[in-house]
Formats: sequence, C-alpha cells, structure tokens
Amino acid sequence: MEEERLMTTGFRDEDADIEQSLRPRTLREYIGQQTVKDSLNIYIEAARKRHDALDHMLLYGPPGLGKTTLACIVAAEMGQNIRITSGPAVERPGDLASILTNLNAGDVLFIDEIHRLSRTVEEVLYPAMEDYALDIMIGKGPSARSIRLDLPRFTLVGATTRAGQLSAPLRDRFGILFRLQLYSTDELAQIVRHSANILKIPVEPEGVREIARRSRGTPRIVNRLLKRVRDFAQVRADGTITYEVAREALNLQEIDELGLDRVDRGMLSTMMDKFGGGPVGLDTLAATTGEDAVTIEDVYEPYLMQLGFIMRTPRGRVCTPAAYAHMRRTPPQPRADGPDQTRLDI
Repeated sequence: MEEERLMTTGFRDEDADIEQSLRPRTLREYIGQQTVKDSLNIYIEAARKRHDALDHMLLYGPPGLGKTTLACIVAAEMGQNIRITSGPAVERPGDLASILTNLNAGDVLFIDEIHRLSRTVEEVLYPAMEDYALDIMIGKGPSARSIRLDLPRFTLVGATTRAGQLSAPLRDRFGILFRLQLYSTDELAQIVRHSANILKIPVEPEGVREIARRSRGTPRIVNRLLKRVRDFAQVRADGTITYEVAREALNLQEIDELGLDRVDRGMLSTMMDKFGGGPVGLDTLAATTGEDAVTIEDVYEPYLMQLGFIMRTPRGRVCTPAAYAHMRRTPPQPRADGPDQTRLDI
C-alpha cells in the first residue's frame, strides 16, 4: 500500500532545496506559532542583556512544523553559530564529545530526533547540559581514571516528534519546552503567499487558499504542494495559480479537499469494506494493508485522528461517522445479536 507520498510530513530530498530557499531567518519572518514566538523573544532578549547563552530548549510536535527552522532562528537572533546533528548520527559517546569540545561560547547545538540518542550517549550529555563539563575515562582496568573537561556555555536545542520517549532525566534538564501546533488555513495561506513571492510565482487569493486548506496543517507540505501546482500551472495553464488551476492540479495528485490522498482513503476503505468500520487491531490492519504497523501509527493515523475520522479504542481502531460522511458511505447498523468476532489486539 505504501508509495511515494506527496502528502507525507517526512523529509524528502527535494525538501532540502525548498527549505533552504524558503526558510525564514528571523522571528519576525517566521509565520505561525505566535505563543512560541512571543516567549522566545523574551528569553532571547533577556539572555542578550545578561551576555549569557540561552537556556537549553526542547521543541516537540508533529514533523514538518519548523523545529529545525526555529533552532536556526535562535542561533541567528543570538548572533551565534549553529551545529546540526541528529540522534541516530551520534552513535558513540566519543562522537558527542567531539562535537561538544568543538563548540564556542554561546553556540547552538541542534539535535534532531533527540529521543533516539542511545543511553550511553545520554549519560555523557547530562553533565554537559547541567555543569558544562565533559567527563572522560582514560585507560582501562584498575589504572582507569576520570578527568573532567570544562566546556563553553552553549545552548542545546533538541527536537523530537515523540516527547513521551524521552527519558525523564534528559527531559528535566531542558529549561525551555515548546510544543509546536498544526497550522491554521490562514497561517498556511500566509506561507503560500510568502513562498510564492520568493519563488516569483503569480498566485491569486483563491488559489492560495485552495493550496493552504489541502496541506494538512503542515508548512513543509504546503511548500511542496505549491511547487507541484506551479509545475501544473506552467504546463497546463498560463503560469498563474488560480483557484481552478490549484483545484485541478491537486485533484490530479488525488489530494482531496481535506488533504487526504489515495493512501489515506485506501486505509479508510479497507477498514470500512473488510472490517465493517472496526474495531480492528493494529496488527490485523497492518497485515491487511501490507503496511508496517509503525508506519500506520506514525504516518497514516495522526492526521486521520486529528480530523476525527479514526478513534483508538481498547479493542482496536474504529472509523467514525465523519469518516463515512467524507467517503460518501452509509455507516453500518450496530449488530444486536451474537458476539463481536473482530480481533481485539491493539
């Protein structure tokens, strides 16, 4: 069932060029997340007045909402350099020690998917965050000894899509915690207009809004869709993105009015046609659709649950009346006789 999805919030190769050219450089340019921006303005100004590094910061929320962009903005607003890495890339304590010892005072270290750091690497990170020191073991056996290296005061910015998987000792060492929210259609429309201006794409207000409302509340997706609609407009129209052009381009990509693509609708159809709308266990659903259970949980389900199309129950996943209405189907009548034979695994 899995295919190359235009609507996935995952990072793809083409996104590197998109985000590099469209990424805002300052908090003033950053669109959305107003509460986060207001708080950051205060924290950054206070740190500047003290001539001190900003406190360690944790950003969490769904992918594609701008966690990396915010980290880069923090470094720019503080007038410091940023070093970017990810949890899976830091495999050994020595890798982290090499990164930390090469930081300058006030630098920002950004670790994406920080929940995937190994426990041994985390142990090295604790004194670095708390005491700005690095404990290193020299030698082995009875002659082994520990030495402590002082580190410059730096700012660690961690990003994760799964804050619940962070260990409590690591989470408690962050002084600033922000949860990024999905964007409204109006905020996404601002991003479309801003990106279209940078890319020199002529757009009409109705076309802007049509792209925005089909983008699943995610800036990464809205920029990706803008480029695909631009391609359609240049080949099938006069190059201007109007409402009709945007609608036709997105319909060609099989993206409906709520941002569901063929894969999303296929999952809903499977639940409705083969399991009467549920409840159906995750393992059963994975086997039926040919998908990995983790992919279903991380890629398909979040947005369907945000729309209220799927509910998780102790007995499994269930399609809601709203899902039936969107798919233009009639919900099945509840059975009044006999036990429910649906699998109960979750």
